[in-house]
Amino acid sequence: MSTSGPSSSRIRRVEEDTNGGAGSDDDDQQDSQEYLKTLSDIKECQKGLDELNEMASSEIIQVRNTYNNLRKPYYDKRALVIEKIPMFWLNAIVTHPRTSGLIDVMEKDCLHFLKKLEVEHFENTDEGFRIKFIFDENPFFENAELIKEYHVGPNVESTSTSTTIKWEENMDLSKKQQQILEARRKRGQKKMTFFSWFSDNVDPIADDVADVIKDELWTNPLFDYRTSGIGDYGALEEEEANMMTEEDDDRAGERVNDDGTGDEEDDGGTGDEEDDDGAWDKVEDDEEG
Repeated sequence: MSTSGPSSSRIRRVEEDTNGGAGSDDDDQQDSQEYLKTLSDIKECQKGLDELNEMASSEIIQVRNTYNNLRKPYYDKRALVIEKIPMFWLNAIVTHPRTSGLIDVMEKDCLHFLKKLEVEHFENTDEGFRIKFIFDENPFFENAELIKEYHVGPNVESTSTSTTIKWEENMDLSKKQQQILEARRKRGQKKMTFFSWFSDNVDPIADDVADVIKDELWTNPLFDYRTSGIGDYGALEEEEANMMTEEDDDRAGERVNDDGTGDEEDDGGTGDEEDDDGAWDKVEDDEEG
């Protein structure tokens, strides 16, 4: 049997909904305050981290400068020794996998006169560096050194500059770049040469060649020089190449005979490797044995 007016259960539900609605607004406000407090706490933590990062960056720069100064005497000594080997730096550059295609045939004769390569970091190492190519007197240009400088600090726009090359008459390779690049394109080679790279200062951030020179060739040029073997440049005799390779072999002492000439793997190590007579004599001795 039905009665007029809302039932008691309906009245309770309405009251609950009303109270719940009021309670939800309070909860939302409380949640909002807690959310803002959480964001504020995160911001405070991040502020502390940023301060530590700034301190770390400053200390890292000091450590880098300290070790750059400690490395300098070794770099200076290494430079003097390298000058005793003709075309050392040219060999290292043309052997490194990321610069091997950089030097064109028309530029190679010019770079035969490259006697020294140096990388100098600015006092604040994060602000940039310079690459110096030092040449013997040559018929191509008057400059004793060519310098490419990079300013790449975090607070400045990245830029680079290059020495203006004073070419001798009829020796200006920059005027031949279009011809060189077109010939390289037809041969399927890189559309960049040493001098086109050197004079290009459009986008220093994307300069992979500079990074290779700074971080790999300069820090350990011997690695790439040694992988060149005898090569087209003939910088090392075969006996010297074998000797240097053995320095990296943990078993080098076991492979050297008492007379110091090396084991059979070095073909006797007499320095007469170009002469096949020694090899035939060894075969005959084996047969007689």
